Amino acid sequence: MTYTGEVEVGGPADVQDAGDLQITKIAVGEMNNNAYLLRCNLTGEQVLIDAAAEHDRLLELIGDDGLLAIVTTHRHGDHWQALETLVITTGAETIAGELDADELPVPVDRRVQTGARVRVGSCELEVIEIAGHTPGSIALAYDDPDGIVHLFTGDSLFPGGVGKTWSPEDFTTLVDEVETKIFGRFPDDTHVYPGHGHDTTLGVERPHLAEWRERGW
Repeated sequence: MTYTGEVEVGGPADVQDAGDLQITKIAVGEMNNNAYLLRCNLTGEQVLIDAAAEHDRLLELIGDDGLLAIVTTHRHGDHWQALETLVITTGAETIAGELDADELPVPVDRRVQTGARVRVGSCELEVIEIAGHTPGSIALAYDDPDGIVHLFTGDSLFPGGVGKTWSPEDFTTLVDEVETKIFGRFPDDTHVYPGHGHDTTLGVERPHLAEWRERGW
C-alpha cells in the first residue's frame, strides 16, 4: 500500500520507509493527535514522537521490541496523555524541549535545544526549537539517504498555516521562526508530519507564507 499519511482515530496506522528509518503514523485521542513511531530498519530500535493518548494502542504499535525514547514536541496536554503510562511500561528515556520540560507529567531525562541529536539506531534526527505555539516547542528533522528531509513539526506547522497562538506577539514569533528555521533552510520536497491531521510538503505551503502573515493566524 502507498503511504498517504491520512489516518483516523480508531483506524489503522500508516507506514512508510525513509531509507533506514521506518515511520509509522497513527491517530489517537479526542483531539485527533498524531503519534509517530520511528524504527531503525537495521537495529530494530524504536523512538516515539508524542505519546498523545490511548496508551494501549501505542503499546500494541510498539510491540515486543521495546522503546528507546519518547520525544514530546511541546507541553500541551493533548500530546502527553499516555506519556506516564508508556514510560512506566517501557522504561523509555524522555526527551523534550528545554523550556517546556517542566510542564510535563514525568521527569524529562534529556532537555534538548536546537542542534541536539536524537538517535534511532543508525538514524539521527536533529532538534530544532520553534517558539510561538509554546516557548519550548521543538521539531525534529531526518535527512534520509535519498536526500528527502522528513520534518516532524508538532503543532508549529500544519497544512494551511502555523499553529495556534494566544497573542499577536506569539503569532509573529511563530511565523518568524517557521519562516527562518524551516522554510529558510529546507527544500520544497521536505515532507512535513504535523501533530494533528494530514501531512504536507514545504513546497505546497511556501507560496502562502505572506497570506498567513496578513491574516494573522
